[in-house]
Amino acid sequence: MLDTHDLGRRPGSQRELSRTVPAPADLGIEVLGVPEGAPVELDLRLEAVMEGVLVTADVGAPLEGECVRCLEPLTDDVEVTFQELYLYDDGRDAASVEEDDEQVSLLDGDLLDLEAAVRDAIVLALPLQPLCSEDCPGLCVECGARLADDPEHHHDAPIDPRWSGLVGLADGEE
Repeated sequence: MLDTHDLGRRPGSQRELSRTVPAPADLGIEVLGVPEGAPVELDLRLEAVMEGVLVTADVGAPLEGECVRCLEPLTDDVEVTFQELYLYDDGRDAASVEEDDEQVSLLDGDLLDLEAAVRDAIVLALPLQPLCSEDCPGLCVECGARLADDPEHHHDAPIDPRWSGLVGLADGEE
């Protein structure tokens, strides 16, 4: 929660600030996300406008997850920028505002809550299929060996079960 009281309701007044906050739980997707409690860097510009407070934010956070092809752990960083308008509540009923527009964010008095906007920005910036490298070959479908560790990995062609009785004949056995 950020206090916007010092901006007043004077359009054009602004304030810039930087904050480091711990990441909330479940900030990410199944295979990639920001670890809970990891530092999330926020560089914010709060600007009073006629309707409310316009927030422009640059967000940076570390990522941890696994490659979807080979399941190796991977780490990365995410950097996102977003802009969100928080309307003054002015006695508005939150339910009626949500009926009119699902994308409206309201100030709670002079306080604004950035968690939902930060969560949306980070999750939308994550790749749906994170890879350890662009050319990751993945795992062997037969035995699960990591193909990047053994590029020459292969298996003999499987014998059709209908012909398995003839295998011994080729070796001179009956």
